[in-house]
Amino acid sequence: MNATEKEQRLAGALLSLHGLAIGDGIGEMMFGWPDRAFGMIMKDELPAGPWWHTDDTEMALSIVEVLRGMGCIREDTLTRHFMLRFGRDPDRGYGCGARRQLRMMLEGADWRVTSREVFNGQGSMGNGSAMRVGPVGAWFADDLDRVVKEARASAIVTHMHAEGVAGAVAIAVAAAMAWRLRGKTPEEAGTEFFNEVHKRTPDSETRRGIAQAFQIRHVESPQAAARVLGNGSRVICPDTVPFTLWTAAKYLGRYREAIAATASVGGDVDTNCAIVGGIVALSTGWEGIPKNWLREMEALPYAHGQNAST
Repeated sequence: MNATEKEQRLAGALLSLHGLAIGDGIGEMMFGWPDRAFGMIMKDELPAGPWWHTDDTEMALSIVEVLRGMGCIREDTLTRHFMLRFGRDPDRGYGCGARRQLRMMLEGADWRVTSREVFNGQGSMGNGSAMRVGPVGAWFADDLDRVVKEARASAIVTHMHAEGVAGAVAIAVAAAMAWRLRGKTPEEAGTEFFNEVHKRTPDSETRRGIAQAFQIRHVESPQAAARVLGNGSRVICPDTVPFTLWTAAKYLGRYREAIAATASVGGDVDTNCAIVGGIVALSTGWEGIPKNWLREMEALPYAHGQNAST
């Protein structure tokens, strides 16, 4: 990979990362306010920043760091980055399962062991594998087979369960498709977007939910879609990924509306908004993200649109 190609890939990953982080921060503020969320976001009636991000962004930052340094996902390297970030700042809203795994890793346990700890050795099916993976899809957007491979690698260090892997693959492919379909309306992009995501997602409950999301793609109300698909309340991929894909497909090219619609259904709001934000930002470019949101978000180690050092 030459320097120019690396810069182009990093630019896409950083765009997804910022879209994800803003969604994460806004979603975190909107917990408990689903009835008010849409209006507050659309009218820019949000609290003053900094909008603090959660573990969603912390783990996505680790992914970007590994991609920037290695050009691909190396499981051992990604694990070390996850551990280091958790060790420096453990109070970012990590779930119980993630906290337990990361503490075990910090004490010397191998990720191949800790990642299989739950569900009778199958590993976690939690939505954490999906919440952080958007930058992987952006980095490898020109090669969907590679997206699948790298998304799986990013998942298995903490989410060995087939559903955890399926959720990561689906969201990474969706991010890649949002980049590839930029400039198209949801009507123009919808079928192609869903077809690629569904085709490349491994057989799973998550994949069946994606098929259902496609079937109800013409439903207008996010609340109606969430009643069918779930809103992340169970904090697992089958309950999170189908709805976030429905929303991302519905609002391709409309970042503010995508975040507002996602926050309006409640559930695991910060993760839902992080996932949708990391996808839809790739369809809008930097110009599609409100400039004041970029100012209000908590600062990241990477400056907006720049290849800043970590």
